[in-house]
Amino acid sequence: MGLIEFSKLPVNTLVGADWHTFQELTKGQHVAKGKRGKYLLTKAICRLLSTLAPLQERRYAKTLKDVPLQHDPVFILGHWRSGTTFVHNIFAQDPRFGFTTTYQTVFPHYMMAMQWLFKPVMGWLMPDKRPTDNMELAPDLPQEEEFALQNTCPYSYYNFWFYPERMQEYCDRYLTMKDATEEEINDFKDKFMKLVKISMANSRPDVKDAQYLSKNPPHTGKVKTLVEMFPNAKFIYLIRDPYSVFESSRSFFTQTIAPLELHSIPLEQMERNILRNYVELHDAYQQQKQYIPEGNLFEVKFEEFEKDAMNITERIYRELHIPGWEAARPAIQKYIDSKKSYKKNQYQYEQRTLDLVNNAWGHILDQWGYERR
Repeated sequence: MGLIEFSKLPVNTLVGADWHTFQELTKGQHVAKGKRGKYLLTKAICRLLSTLAPLQERRYAKTLKDVPLQHDPVFILGHWRSGTTFVHNIFAQDPRFGFTTTYQTVFPHYMMAMQWLFKPVMGWLMPDKRPTDNMELAPDLPQEEEFALQNTCPYSYYNFWFYPERMQEYCDRYLTMKDATEEEINDFKDKFMKLVKISMANSRPDVKDAQYLSKNPPHTGKVKTLVEMFPNAKFIYLIRDPYSVFESSRSFFTQTIAPLELHSIPLEQMERNILRNYVELHDAYQQQKQYIPEGNLFEVKFEEFEKDAMNITERIYRELHIPGWEAARPAIQKYIDSKKSYKKNQYQYEQRTLDLVNNAWGHILDQWGYERR
């Protein structure tokens, strides 16, 4: 266990942002009285560390900026709490796949310089389990890249982790991008490409045929933009029992966000936001998946994947024409076997919860064949 408990973090993850991003994200924002100390300490550390960010910028421009990727990425999509982390960890056992690490998500500007110093300190301080589901945490483990994107440009849905009062606005602008400007979309593309290249250089520097593996729920709402960037990208889409997704999302957002936020909103408002934004994300994906070339998309219910993870993983490799299955098989089998004793959270659904989901997501339950409760 790390030195600091997640629930008692004295700062939030903006400590690793560049100074321009920090200023743009926090400008004019409401900071609650009881959160001023966390905000000021985060700001001070960010300002100090950001003086070192130009070291990476120079190295990136010299060594990576003009180097093309060998392969378009594989994207794992789905709403939060839909099993994307489990699938991500399975595919990350394949040594062909590069990924964004947990360290990189907090300190994306200190990968090509200063990692030797900051990463051991982070490993010493951080907890070794996620607070909501006991999934393992460590600096070098694969992580969703939205946290890193958030610290490199101010156009992220995860801004609501700090400012939950603006959750709906961030959904429409940065989750589905339906209200995003052309400038914001282009900046996202530029920063994401840079992140992918640095991630690959960090996680798979000596693998000649390496391919980037993405697990990032916010990407589910911007498939069209991703296909514009990577025309031959492969997509794995997961959907999970919506009752479990809502219960788990409510727990995750309230327990995990609390130590990071700079103001708070009532639980009932957070519930309304979850219900509304789930529909926005689901509908955006349904509308945009038409842009994925035929043969580049695999959709699966998480319940089915979990029951037969090894065989379905092989099917994904075969049907999406991802190379390297036979070489990756032993490591993937070992990882899946190691998780057979893992105990998931078991939920007891109150009638109020069932009513909320049925009223807001009933059409999605019907569309995917989930029985109403």
